[in-house]
Amino acid sequence: MSAPHEAPLALEEALALLPPGMVPGSYPLESSAGHLLRRAVQRHQVLFQDHATGLGLTAPQFAALTRLAELRRATQNRLGRSVAMDPATIQGVMKRLMLRGLVRTEKDPLDRRTLVLVITPEGDGAVRTARAAGIAANGALMRDLNETERAQLLALLRRLTG
Repeated sequence: MSAPHEAPLALEEALALLPPGMVPGSYPLESSAGHLLRRAVQRHQVLFQDHATGLGLTAPQFAALTRLAELRRATQNRLGRSVAMDPATIQGVMKRLMLRGLVRTEKDPLDRRTLVLVITPEGDGAVRTARAAGIAANGALMRDLNETERAQLLALLRRLTG
């Protein structure tokens, strides 16, 4: 993952950070950042799949393939860290992308013992097409926000994800 784990808050610290409307001893989901973030992610995944119909890419595959297109070559470990996927998840994602011919491995020219992931021309084509689906899904997710709110949301999410 990209951000280190932080020490848990003491109960007193956590209570001081309660959002408006939340009282100690209650836990309304409508005031839970974690619950709302999960729902937003679920909604985005549905929107991405709606816009990416026929591409056969999941959102995690799209993220990994997009980042690999930017990097051009990377170890699986580096790629996984750069898209906040644990080793088991990135391994499964890469396996499926390799089976489809979108990614291949080759020996690192600087260290022949190391395998690196490389995007194929087919992978580049898939990324170009999928980017439009990603843009459309993000637009649909945030369509009810004005430009300032969209910028604020993205800034806050970047802060939360370190």
